[in-house]
Formats: sequence, structure tokens, C-alpha cells
Amino acid sequence: MSHARRVIFAGTPEFAAAHLDALVAAGHDVCAVLTQPDRPAGRGKRLQPSAVKRRAEAAGITVLQPASLRTPESHTLLEALSADIMVVVAYGLILPQSILDIPNYGCLNVHASLLPRWRGAAPIQRAIEAGDRHTGITIMQMEAGLDTGPMVAKSTLEITESETSGTLHERLTDLGPGLLLEVLDELPQRLAQAIPQENHDATYAAKINKQETQLDWELDALTLARKTRAFNPTSVCFSYLEGERLKIWQATAIQIPHNSSNGRIIASGADGVVVACGDGALKITVAQFPGAKALPVADLLNGRSTQLAIGQEFTTPGNGS
Repeated sequence: MSHARRVIFAGTPEFAAAHLDALVAAGHDVCAVLTQPDRPAGRGKRLQPSAVKRRAEAAGITVLQPASLRTPESHTLLEALSADIMVVVAYGLILPQSILDIPNYGCLNVHASLLPRWRGAAPIQRAIEAGDRHTGITIMQMEAGLDTGPMVAKSTLEITESETSGTLHERLTDLGPGLLLEVLDELPQRLAQAIPQENHDATYAAKINKQETQLDWELDALTLARKTRAFNPTSVCFSYLEGERLKIWQATAIQIPHNSSNGRIIASGADGVVVACGDGALKITVAQFPGAKALPVADLLNGRSTQLAIGQEFTTPGNGS
């Protein structure tokens, strides 16, 4: 490696942990790791460390978990590290300008979209939901605004027609670390050539809320199919059928005319359950009833054939769900 940097790393989930692994493997001096405080998880709601914390501890790196970076103590602590650069990947805390100014080269952020499209918390999901054909990784210089800083590097991926946020997350996780290492190796030149974002092209990737994951059968089939893929696997779409909440893991759009009410099952067989919607129909192929595993429709029909029969109706939001 031609240019080893002294790095403060800030990140929390698995996507971030992959970038930390790459920095360590490449020989950069990761002098400290910032990550979110441990959170309760699982049935027992025991405190669980983040993916980044687990990796950092395994590598013998100092882990810091401040609740805020706006305190004098945080500033003093980070300043004392004398870092060349801070690398921020899906950290989850806002960095005030006073913190951004501490490292010699400032702070870099690895973001999972082609900025300025999809600034914000859920860029992977929103790109699929919107029907985007491409996405990628942008590395930018951080400033006080939300994902608004000058762009240092980009790498593009095509979004396939069957892409879920889970598969796209994996592909972006493979793409980001290599691009980050390239930037760090040529850091002064890359920063000098950074390109400002065009704010008028910006879109915002809002965090997913539970209400929007309930399928609205008044919408067209393509929109519903994209939602199903976009929110799989972390916020799986659902609808109510005979009072039961059915999670819909996989579904495809079918462009067929129908005279049925939206939400009604118009075909049911081993290859899927077809539900009428605003334009066309949605064929559900993998679903999950409460207390059970997600299964292909062919298996669900063994015990749920009456419930999934032609004529049964899913509830549209606002109509008794």
C-alpha cells in the first residue's frame, strides 16, 4: 500500500462493517471506531453490539459509543487522535461542523446511491421502489447538510428486474470498500477534484415507516411489485386476509385486464395467488402467515387453500384493517 492513512471510522450496520474490514486488511491505521450504543434486540431484548463494534473489538481497535457528538468531551477525545481522515458509513449520528473539521483531510462518507439522487436514510429501498434502472456508491466530502457534500468518487450498478433491497444491499456492500480504498490511496488529488452536487437534482430517501408497507390494492401492479421487492427483507410488505396479517415476500406484476374489485383473488394455484389491483394484478409467490415460516404459495395451499381461494379479498388500508 502506498499511502497508509490514520483513520477514525464511524459506522454501525453490516454495510459499514465491510468497509471497516477493508480498511484494516489494507493496512490503514484505524485509531478508533465510533458506533451506535448497544441496542436491545431479539426475544429477550438483551443489549446487542453493532456489527461494526463486533468487528472492531475482534481487530483490537478502540471502540467509542457516544450518545452525541455535540459535547466538548467528544470533540476533545477525537481531536486527541490526530487522524488524517474520518470515514463515515451508515453511522446514524449527525456530525456537527466542529467534528467534521477535526481530521487533517476532513470526513468522507460512503453513501449507497448515486448522489444527489436518494439522499437520506433508505437509498437502497427507495431506488427499487421508484423503479430506478441504476444505483451505486458515492463517496463524498462531508459537510453540515444531509448528504450534500462534494462528490469524490462514484461507481454504478444496474438494478435487475428481480432485485430486492437484500440482494442490492449485498452487491453494494461488495462495491463500496474497493472504491473507498482507491480514494484513500489518492486522497489529496481526489479531494482537489471533488464535484459539487446539483441540488436541483436531489431526491430524499425517507426512512421506511410501517404504514407504507401495507399494500394498497388501489395502486397499480407494477408499483406494488416494486414495493414488495424494495421492502424485502427488512420491512416486508403485508396485507390483511380474513383478519390475518399476511406478509408478502415475493410477488410479480401481471398486466391483465379484470373486472374484479381491487384486493380480490382472481386466480389461485401452485404457481401463485393472483390479486386484482388498480391496473393489472399482483401474483404472490412467497408469503408468510402469522406464527409460521415464509413459504412458496404451492406449500401454503396445502393448509390454506380455502383462505387463498378465488373470491377471497384482501383488505385495503382504511377499510377495517
